[in-house]
Amino acid sequence: MTFAELVRARYSVRAYRPDPVPDELLAAVLEAGRLAPTASNRQPFRIIVIHTAGREAELGRVYGREWFVQAPLVLAVCSIQGEAWTRVNHDGRSYADVDAAIVMDHLVLAAADLGLGTCWIAAFDPRAAREVLALPDDVEPLLFTPLGFPADRPRPKERKPLAELVRYERW
Repeated sequence: MTFAELVRARYSVRAYRPDPVPDELLAAVLEAGRLAPTASNRQPFRIIVIHTAGREAELGRVYGREWFVQAPLVLAVCSIQGEAWTRVNHDGRSYADVDAAIVMDHLVLAAADLGLGTCWIAAFDPRAAREVLALPDDVEPLLFTPLGFPADRPRPKERKPLAELVRYERW
């Protein structure tokens, strides 16, 4: 599949088969995250792989949709502000969250390329996520995705036209 085909094929999966994700597919998805570009190559993120079996109620505290725990795995991408590159000479902006978002994008695209489904989730309960994942104070849960084989079909993608999203030279 070409990259253009991949970005058109990827969709937010909201129904999963219970089939296990083979270790080699999980490793390929995680490797894509490891290879994601980060500011100054600091890699201020960690990926937590969570097996859903037996943890449905606990994970339901993090995100209460039934399909969230249908997949055999959930991945959590966490950012570590203290490890991130910061634009110190100007506004002090940390790029930890940007870097973690790039990692998540690599994960979901790699998964789609391998026939796996994902759904980018940011509308979770951060306090529950912190407790369920036993995160240290300096680690922030940023994004989650189930990871498994889709049991649904993609719906048509609705996107704004380029003319509405792109500016040239100035606003």
